[in-house]
Amino acid sequence: MNIELHTTPAVFDELEFVWDTLLDEVHSIDFFMSLLWQRTWWKHLGRGTLNVLAVQDGSGAIVGIAPWFIEETDGRQIVRTIGCEAVSDYLNVLSRKGAEEQVFLSLLEYMLSSNSPVWDGFELCNVHEESSMLEQLPDLARRHNLMAEVREEDISPFVILPGSYEGYLEQLEKKQRHELRRKRRRAEENGVTFSVVDAKDDVDEAIQKFLDLMAMSTPQKASFLQERGHAAFFQEIGRATLADGKLVLLSASFAGEPAAAMWQFHFRDRMMLYNSGLNPAAFASLSPGIVLLTYSIEDAIARGCRYYDFLQGNEEYKFRMGAQAANVYNLIIQRSEAV
Repeated sequence: MNIELHTTPAVFDELEFVWDTLLDEVHSIDFFMSLLWQRTWWKHLGRGTLNVLAVQDGSGAIVGIAPWFIEETDGRQIVRTIGCEAVSDYLNVLSRKGAEEQVFLSLLEYMLSSNSPVWDGFELCNVHEESSMLEQLPDLARRHNLMAEVREEDISPFVILPGSYEGYLEQLEKKQRHELRRKRRRAEENGVTFSVVDAKDDVDEAIQKFLDLMAMSTPQKASFLQERGHAAFFQEIGRATLADGKLVLLSASFAGEPAAAMWQFHFRDRMMLYNSGLNPAAFASLSPGIVLLTYSIEDAIARGCRYYDFLQGNEEYKFRMGAQAANVYNLIIQRSEAV
């Protein structure tokens, strides 16, 4: 196989047509590997030097893409995946189905060749437990006299959805089922309204309202949105994913005043709860966050989703909502002499 190295943002245009063709062959966890996400992340949050590798088979067809970049960390040149780490929950290498081992082998051989950029180690974050990278890349690295370690990074709770909302409630413990019904009923008695933003709405205004509510939620979220590139990233990725039908922006209001909002991505059979906003002062007694979550799960089932993915974080409420945990890992590879 042949490797093409791309080191400028032009790569996102040059590989535009093949990129999401490869995405079509991978798991629904790989939403964050889409060309749209990767391009937008690099534009607003990128750092270091692009190091995107396209793997070609004997006919010249691209069968794999490793969207990496290299940055200096503590005097060492570290290879990371575009999107690492805070705003991209799952990251991977794109590969044609059935060609994964050959793609990983070709990538390693290239990175160990004289054509490779200078590097000291790999720190590939946010690798989901179902990624083929975990199955194959560490063993291949060790066979090439590299040190490879898989470190548990976080957990990612998710719910397997049944065919109806009532069926979902029946999966929960009796006490929790009763609490959700009671909170939903109380909110309805107090005039709660649910809404979903669509392309006919003022999209920029809707995104800004969400970001305002998100900042209102906690000091940590407010600080996050003040960091370089974060608000601009949300605004651009929000406009683009709403336009292509992947962003599901839900809100719950009382008397026309927003009380809670959820920023979700619908990708294939999976609804992913990416972030949320809450007015904690005005409506706390009506539990708007939990009430909106029940509506969100009901909406996901109506859309035909098989999984409701809470993404990374071990917050207790996720497990009260019936979630089970998947593991997310960091894959560390180093040259033997560096250890």
